[in-house]
Order: sequence, then structure tokens, then C-alpha cells
Amino acid sequence: MAASCHLKPLSCVAVCGGTHGNEMSGIYLAKHWLRDPMELQRSSFAVTPFLGNPRAIEKCVRYVGQDLNRTFTTEFLSSTEVEDEPYEVVLAREINQTYGPKGSAQAFDFMFDLHNTTASMGTYLIVDSEESLLPMHMCHYIQMHYTRSPCPIYLYKLPGEETYSINSVAKAGLALELGPQPQQVVRADLFSQMRDIIACALDFIELFNKGTVFPAFEIEAYKITGRMDYPCYPDGEISAMVHPKLQDKDFLPLNPRDPIFQTFSGEEILYEGNTTIYPAFINEAAYYKKKVAFVKMEKHTFSIPALSSSRVA
Repeated sequence: MAASCHLKPLSCVAVCGGTHGNEMSGIYLAKHWLRDPMELQRSSFAVTPFLGNPRAIEKCVRYVGQDLNRTFTTEFLSSTEVEDEPYEVVLAREINQTYGPKGSAQAFDFMFDLHNTTASMGTYLIVDSEESLLPMHMCHYIQMHYTRSPCPIYLYKLPGEETYSINSVAKAGLALELGPQPQQVVRADLFSQMRDIIACALDFIELFNKGTVFPAFEIEAYKITGRMDYPCYPDGEISAMVHPKLQDKDFLPLNPRDPIFQTFSGEEILYEGNTTIYPAFINEAAYYKKKVAFVKMEKHTFSIPALSSSRVA
């Protein structure tokens, strides 16, 4: 294990619901907290709830012009405003100025981003990479203290890829993704789980700020390696469905020669990879437009060094 690391206490934390305007748990939680923020309050830091994509929320759609949660890259944030550019590009620059700027000392210390999925993934925690020390310690704390369901960790950034999500404008961040939940619907059980996980995560920040030393640990996480597209006809139309034996098997091993698709005429298509992978977002409704059937992941164990606030360093 590496030597213990020290980070500055957190003072400004944001919680975003509605980055996608049809994922309702985070939207209604953020609306609730905007009316009554009492349960977010902790003694050592301030929490600011906000709605990520108001126009998409009003229309109850994922986005209006383009996916807001893929728009926080240098390309978009540094672009000059032009006529008729997508609403989400303008919005991303506004969010970056309010909660960033990305990569600056003035940025919010931490941002939570609240999502739902139609896939049978349960409750899971999204971090950009295993090198993000504070979020990895937060995930470990949640796994130890939140007992209603397992909370696997999904590391979303591919090697060499720039962070692109809304919480990347803050110094650090964590996204929650709970499912399965249909788009445009809120389920009370998932709403309650999301609320409880945020409370647990805020408790972690409070302990960190007040000098708790979090020991080193080893932790299992799933790291993205790529995406599996649907088979298509020559004209680009999808030609097969997720195979029944793969459906709802998120985070479970997929071995070479296992069936992954079934054509509309009933033929099986097998996984032709050479190694076992772990699929996620299987048959996610939002990914049909991209023709993505699932995300491919590898399972790794990472050694995370001890962490404490620089206040007690």
C-alpha cells in the first residue's frame, strides 16, 4: 500500500438531479431539497442542490439538443457561443461557471450526480477512475455502511479519455445510478435508496472534515473497456435483440461463446471475445439511439492508500 494521503477539507458540495430530464428519482429529490434542504445540512460544509437540465426536465426527455452529461469537455466548455448551438452546450458553460470552472481552484469541492437506469443494475456508484482518492474512499464507506443493497463501483473513463460528465466541473465527484426504473417514472423504493446513499456520503464528508483517518484498503471495481453495439442491417437498422440468457445479468461474468444476441428470426449470436468480461447497462433504453447493447467491463482489485484531512496532517 502507498503512504497515507492528505487532502484539504471540503467546504462546498453540490447535488445535481435531472442531468437527464427523464430520470425521475434525482429530479424529485433535488426538487424536494430545493424546497427543504434541512436533511442535507452538515456542520462542516455547505450543500447546494440544483436541477441539471431544466428544459429537458420540463419536457420529461433525456435531453433537448444533445446529451448534457457528455458535454463537459474542453471542446464544448471553451467554445465560442454561436447561433443555433445546442441548448445543452450553452447550459454546460453556465454550469461550469457556477460550479467550476473545471480544473480551477475556485471549483466546488465535490458534486454528486443522480441518475436512473432502465437496466437491471441495482444500485451502483460511478467514479471516473481508481486514481480519484476521495471518491474511492467515499465508495468504500458507502459499501461498509449502506446495507440495503450491494453498491458495486463502475469506473467510467477510458484510458486517455477526458472526463466529460457534469460532476467533472467540481474538484471531485460521484454519480449514483439506480435501477431498474422506467424513464419518466419515479419508484418509491429507489427514491428512498438514493436519498439514504446521499445521506451516507454526506456523513463521510463530515467525518473526513472533522479529522477521521480512513485506513488503506483493497477494493473491487469494474472498469470500462468498451461498448458492444447491436448487430445491424446494411441500412443501419438494428437486426437483433439482447439474448434472453444475457438479459438482466449486469455485473455477472460473460464468457467467450456465451450467447449475447438473438436475431429477429431467432438465430443466436455468440460473444466472440477471448476473455471473460462483465457487462453493464444491458438493454438500456437510452442507448438504443446510439445502438449500444451494453458496456463491456473488466473486474479489478485496487489498493487504495489511507486518507485523512490535511487539517490533522
